[in-house]
Amino acid sequence: MTQLDIHSERLRQALDGEEFAIAVVTATKPDFYKQAPVVAAANEYGLPCFIIHTGQHYDDVLGHGLSEYDLESHIAVDMGVRGGLSEKTAALMTRTKTFADHLDEQFPETTVLPIVHGDTHAAGIFPQAWAFATNQFVAHNEAGLRGMMPDFDNADEPAAFVADQFEGEWTLNRAEPFPEQYDTFVGSAASIYHFAPVERNRQHLLEEGYPAESNGVERIPVVGNSIVDAIAMKRDHDLTESIFDIYPVLEARDDWIRVDIHRRANLLPERFSSIVEGIIGLVEDGYNVNFVELTATKKALENYGYRERLLELDADRENFLFTGLWKKHAHVYEFLTSGQCFAEYTDSGSMQEELNVIDEALCLTARFNTDRPETVMDAESNLLVPPTSATAVRDTIEYVYETERVRDRLGDNEALYGENVGRQIVEFLDDRRDDAVFEWASRRAGFDSAGTEFEYL
Repeated sequence: MTQLDIHSERLRQALDGEEFAIAVVTATKPDFYKQAPVVAAANEYGLPCFIIHTGQHYDDVLGHGLSEYDLESHIAVDMGVRGGLSEKTAALMTRTKTFADHLDEQFPETTVLPIVHGDTHAAGIFPQAWAFATNQFVAHNEAGLRGMMPDFDNADEPAAFVADQFEGEWTLNRAEPFPEQYDTFVGSAASIYHFAPVERNRQHLLEEGYPAESNGVERIPVVGNSIVDAIAMKRDHDLTESIFDIYPVLEARDDWIRVDIHRRANLLPERFSSIVEGIIGLVEDGYNVNFVELTATKKALENYGYRERLLELDADRENFLFTGLWKKHAHVYEFLTSGQCFAEYTDSGSMQEELNVIDEALCLTARFNTDRPETVMDAESNLLVPPTSATAVRDTIEYVYETERVRDRLGDNEALYGENVGRQIVEFLDDRRDDAVFEWASRRAGFDSAGTEFEYL
């Protein structure tokens, strides 16, 4: 069993003699590239900073982002979290307490403000673990992600369903993805600062009762999404090996549909069958498809008897490429910006954001709702293609491909997520080094003499 690993020298370098520091929390692959801009900006700005890595993604492929984005040398704590949701939750609770006690003993004069990200399980569990251990709150990068859904009356009629998404009413639907919607929701409750990507996220938080400001301090700034900084870091990265060297067929053919599916709900039998059969139908109709096999996807393919079928399709058809997860994020950006990719069919939340920034490929989302509704409702850079049936998946994707005005509408989109987001977050926090990181109701009511210290009786 793995244990909490504290890198004492890195922690000392970050905290010795400091009154305030930020602890950037990383857990999974999206955290690496979305939190990296915060770490880079903190180093540039001179704000003391170190990384708490939960250890959830640690292998050579999923964990590669730690080295790709130059984060490894900043990791002062590796919590070594492994297992299912219950095991990860228990480990995060107890190991956060152990680390908080270590800080209290070794650096009692330093206020450490952790920053969690998005809707990972760490974003849900770490804030409450930290609050219970320290009576202090955290900051939340990419806060306020709340699922919304369009009208589904015309879900089996591609033209009408597309029109309904662009022009119809959307309603709140936080049922999926699970546990991500749960995690981002409960993580908000133990956060003192919520960094919202867009105004819609801020409105969700305000409607849930989070204050816009307290005692003159802004609490929900709209800063954009740090994915823009991550793309800027890697978009023109000088790769020693191109993705087209690894998979030459991607350059030999064009208009690829890249498929990455891994969400728990989409691995349910009916949905997964609709997705896979729909994709096979596209291949048989002559469309070029790259199916990316993630760990959860592989298990589902094996469980439902599809993996051998896809391997055979890969061997028999030049327009089908079956690959594992691409190790380098820079390779993904290289392909998506190359002009060789028509669209990504995905259930990833981050990919919906990335393809708002990247103009060269379209985003088609395999969900019944989305926690990035702004990409459809506001930017029109994304469409839902829910797995209601194999026919619906195939027909909707073909409709988008064959309908020039829809392709043009998706391709000519509003950029939503700003720029220099990591620097905005760091500058905001640097200006608030002396502010309390917990607030009783009396303090929020304006009685400034109310302290934040707390001891259990």
